[in-house]
Amino acid sequence: MLTELQKKRLERYKKRLEMYYEAEEAVLLNQEYTIGTKSLKRADLSTIRAAIKDMEKQIETLEANDGKNKAGRFIPRDI
Repeated sequence: MLTELQKKRLERYKKRLEMYYEAEEAVLLNQEYTIGTKSLKRADLSTIRAAIKDMEKQIETLEANDGKNKAGRFIPRDI
């Protein structure tokens, strides 16, 4: 079970990932455009895709962990 902090973090990651998907789509549709005399250029596609991969990895890690401790056991031995 995820803690409240992990649930909030997961929700933020998912929201951010959705924004990155929208940004990627906007860049794919039109990288640069002009309004009147002003020219605007969107963010770099490779930067957006790297951020998408990072967000997907963060989400996967949180969901896979599912709040479990990663503590292990060991037996001290005197050799």
